[in-house]
Amino acid sequence: MNRFQMRVPTFLIILAASFIVVWFDVSANRNEEVALGRATENREASVLNLQSSSASQVGQRNTLLRTDLNWIFGSKQQRGWYLYTPLINRLIETKDDYSSKGFAKALARWQKKFGIVPSGVLNDETLYKMIGEWQARRIKDRTPAQPAQLLQAPISDFYDPTRAEELRLVERNAYIAYKRLVAAALAERSLGLDRNPKGAKGELAASEQYLKIVSSFRSREYQEKLRRESPNSGTAGLAVNSPHFTGRALDLYVGGDPVDTRDSNRAIQVRTPVYLWLVRNAERFGFRPYFYEPWHWEYVGK
Repeated sequence: MNRFQMRVPTFLIILAASFIVVWFDVSANRNEEVALGRATENREASVLNLQSSSASQVGQRNTLLRTDLNWIFGSKQQRGWYLYTPLINRLIETKDDYSSKGFAKALARWQKKFGIVPSGVLNDETLYKMIGEWQARRIKDRTPAQPAQLLQAPISDFYDPTRAEELRLVERNAYIAYKRLVAAALAERSLGLDRNPKGAKGELAASEQYLKIVSSFRSREYQEKLRRESPNSGTAGLAVNSPHFTGRALDLYVGGDPVDTRDSNRAIQVRTPVYLWLVRNAERFGFRPYFYEPWHWEYVGK
């Protein structure tokens, strides 16, 4: 046998061995990718399905963060998200309790939709994303209303029966929507609102406080006056460029101290039947909330 005849089998053996090595590398990489893909799918599936063991852990985590999560808004340190539970439930479309599996599943679906790891845990990243969504739905153009756009609402619509005439101005379309909202709330017997028997349809009784207007249109000058009187309110409380300039932002009485941003006061307000009704129904009339102030609602149209 000559040298050439000996080299051919050797070459074929080496070539076959190389092919096998490459095949194993490709197969290994492909198997690894498949495994990673399945692991991701399984992880998301486990979150969305939330087996009883993990559901319990997620529920415990949400229970803790509901009152203890540290975050910042309006240059102020905030703690927990319990004050925003009604708005959160509305946003993620669930009526389930924050500690439940149902809440975690609804939250995980919402997180996945917005590119957040669908953990079912309402952490700071998720809360900031929610705040961004709420804020994006508010009035964007805050150009002050012109006199022709405003009307003077009757004193019977206001929380303060002595409120000055110049402070009872409301943008026309916002006022029409407000009166429709009030009529619908009066028709909701579970709210127990008192109607004015001698007034127009949908008019609150003089003795009724809920849903009365606390504040509506404000001029820049009046806003600056309020800011001087409350220097510690910050931008979260009294904005420099306020939506009240438009006449389409209404502060409505929903309980407690009308416009006090202390957590203890807001905790009272977000539990009242009227506030909970607004969270569920105000959008039907074109009003969107300012999440930080339970009393503040802005008319953006339908």
